[in-house]
Amino acid sequence: MKNIVLKTRRQVVSAIICTYPGGRECAAARIGLALKKFDNHAYENNNSRPLTDAQIYLLELEAGTTHLPEYIASMYGGMFVPVTEPESLDNVEMYARCVQAAAKKGTVDQLIAEALKDGIINQVEAETILQAETLHLAARHAEVLAVIQLHASKSETSK
Repeated sequence: MKNIVLKTRRQVVSAIICTYPGGRECAAARIGLALKKFDNHAYENNNSRPLTDAQIYLLELEAGTTHLPEYIASMYGGMFVPVTEPESLDNVEMYARCVQAAAKKGTVDQLIAEALKDGIINQVEAETILQAETLHLAARHAEVLAVIQLHASKSETSK
C-alpha cells in the first residue's frame, strides 16, 4: 500500500521531510531554521521541542502530503477527507476521483483475498486491511463531496 496512516508524530515528520522537494535542507530553509536546528526540532534531539503544527502544515502544503491530519484523525478513530474548492472541479477531475476511489477499494479487496489464502487473518493483516479501508472510505467520501460541490456550484451560478 503506497499511502499508509503513520503511527507516531515522529514518523509523520520524517515522511514529510522525505517527500519535501529538495529534502531537509530546503524544508529547513522554508521554515527559517538552520539545518542543525531544524534536525533537532524535526527529530526531537537534544531535548528540542518538536516542530509546531503550523510549521508541519507549511511543509505539507508544499510537499503535497496530508500525513499530519491523517495521523490525528486516526488517533480519534476517524479519517481525513480533504475538501476541494468547487472552482477546481470539472468532469475530468470527477472521473479521476472515481478511478482513485475504485482503485483503493480494489486494494482493500486484494488485501483481504491475500490474507484469506491461509484461511486466517492475523493482526498485522487486519491492521493493513483496516488502513486500506480507511483510505478507500476517505477517497469515496471526497468523491461524493466533490460531486455535490460541483453540481451545487453550477446551480447557484445559473440563478
